[in-house]
Amino acid sequence: MTNHKIIIAIDGHSSCGKSTIAKAVAARFGYIFMDSGAMYRAVTLYALRHKLVADGEVKREELINALPQIKIEIRYYPEIQKSDTFLNGENVEQEIRQLPVSQNVSPVATIAEVRQAMVKLQRKLGENKGIVMDGRDIGTVVFPEAELKFFVTASAEIRAKRRFDELTAKGETVSFAEILQNIQERDRIDSTRVASPLRKADDALVLDNSNLTQEEQLEWVIGKVEERLKF
Repeated sequence: MTNHKIIIAIDGHSSCGKSTIAKAVAARFGYIFMDSGAMYRAVTLYALRHKLVADGEVKREELINALPQIKIEIRYYPEIQKSDTFLNGENVEQEIRQLPVSQNVSPVATIAEVRQAMVKLQRKLGENKGIVMDGRDIGTVVFPEAELKFFVTASAEIRAKRRFDELTAKGETVSFAEILQNIQERDRIDSTRVASPLRKADDALVLDNSNLTQEEQLEWVIGKVEERLKF
């Protein structure tokens, strides 16, 4: 296997395990893991805190004007395979994963100026390669030149069940119906937005993990990475 570094892009629908796969791949190959979705969630958290978004309605111009004041940093800790998201110096990793942010992140992420700011940051993070980044538009917009691209998907019901189990395991009281509705709405918004819609890159490998265990998914993805690194 050669020692050259590549960019691995992992795109797909919400709650389909992209981050879990990306973290495992990064750990296996000694790469840096970056969760692009965390950046949009951090912007959404800022908007929520400053009353710039509520019930999916965004004060678009006010949020655009606030972008220079929104400083986002992703710190990756390879020894524990974990990334933390910082918003203006504050660790907000836990807060950005909660339902209020999930319910408002898609409309925030549709704003072209928000996406432009985040894409600029993402590209800077990938300058030296050796990175695994997951999101919605990594292989199509952020790194169209990525040497290896995956598109991950699963049925909405299975994704909702996984998300429900994840949140309840953390002790949160959530509604399965509400989570399913949120996922379906996010799919609709992500796929139909004007700026960088969710779509499969032409050269992406598709992974439908509806009926696969985590171990089966990782075995398949790692096998594809190993094949690519032999080139």
